[in-house]
Amino acid sequence: MDLFAKFERLGPIGDYAEQAPGYFAFPKLEGEIGNRMMFRGKEKIVWSLNNYLGLANHPEIRQADAEAAAMYGMATPMGARMMSGNSNNHEQLERELAEFIGKEDAMLVNFGYQGMVSAIDALCNRRDVIVYDAESHACIIDGLRLHPGQRYVYKHNDVEDCEKQLQRATEMATKTGGGILVITEGVFGMSGNQGKVKEIADLKSKYEFRLLVDDAHGFGSIGKRGAGIGDEQDCIDQIDVYFSTFAKSMASIGAFFAADKNILKFLRYNMRSQIYAKSMPMPIVVGNLKRLDMLRSRPELREKLWHNVNKIQSGLRERGFEIGTTNSPVTPVVMKGGLFDATQLILDMRENYNIFCSVVVYPVIPKGLIILRIIPTAAHTDEDIELTLNAFSALRDKITNKEYPQEMPVIETV
Repeated sequence: MDLFAKFERLGPIGDYAEQAPGYFAFPKLEGEIGNRMMFRGKEKIVWSLNNYLGLANHPEIRQADAEAAAMYGMATPMGARMMSGNSNNHEQLERELAEFIGKEDAMLVNFGYQGMVSAIDALCNRRDVIVYDAESHACIIDGLRLHPGQRYVYKHNDVEDCEKQLQRATEMATKTGGGILVITEGVFGMSGNQGKVKEIADLKSKYEFRLLVDDAHGFGSIGKRGAGIGDEQDCIDQIDVYFSTFAKSMASIGAFFAADKNILKFLRYNMRSQIYAKSMPMPIVVGNLKRLDMLRSRPELREKLWHNVNKIQSGLRERGFEIGTTNSPVTPVVMKGGLFDATQLILDMRENYNIFCSVVVYPVIPKGLIILRIIPTAAHTDEDIELTLNAFSALRDKITNKEYPQEMPVIETV
């Protein structure tokens, strides 16, 4: 069999790739990043960007990025961090992140996805056992795929089931002579639920394990200081390895781990994705220093974010929409319907109501359901929220009354 023969099918997500390319998949949002952007020549209210604090186009951020790019260029520093790519700015950013999170040390990584996969690979050998949440992000799942040892999954946010899996993991680790790593998230990006991090961490009184938390959606958006899930649930001391990305609240690129010095010393010398990769470019490091400063010193940005979160979530609930048990900015609006309903819904939403948000269908979620995922940011206005609430009510009625045709819509390619 030819290796490439299987490429004739693109899989459940790509099977409709030829239907309006650039519309349902790989759409192009153009113009300044913000609450309203251009899509196919028309302005849309955009709810699909994780720009929680509205920093992406903040004038002070743009100025810092431009000045850093002019000073250093994208090549500086050249080489991997361990060999020739270290700098005072890299180390300063790590110190400030560690202090903000409340850990001894922090370690920069070039990309969040890559960093998580590589960290799991470095932390666990074939004797070790991993216990993880069923709704863990793909970067965690792919890290688990590299793990040659045993792993056990527990029901999403189910502490009782987590304990059951810890019992199994303890029995296995006793046989193999390894340790146990529990992995969960600070905020789950699809449901918006905060992970029950403190409750899971409290199980350390009964079981011996280490805890790794992916807080990509929590860092900057939750907690009294915006320092994420450890700040929100007052449990940072119980989190052994804290991870977050710069791609959301900081509106940048890259990620970091925060932990005790001995843990990060091990990772610095054993994470292959960093040992063999060029160091984070200096303009990005300097830009992230500015973003971190604004995250710490401008609480009004987080206050505006939560004003918008509370307004749109309460508005959706008052209108009878199902948004689950989210307790974060992530707002999943659940409707009944299938793939064809979803495509017609997207088309109607974008063309007739000028709203752009992410739509999730099977196989990501069970058949018969559609999730419209709303990401409120500090950049949105009360007018954006009111227009969106009215549009959602109209769209739901159309699905309920089966007004949409059960076929893929025809859209002109531009």
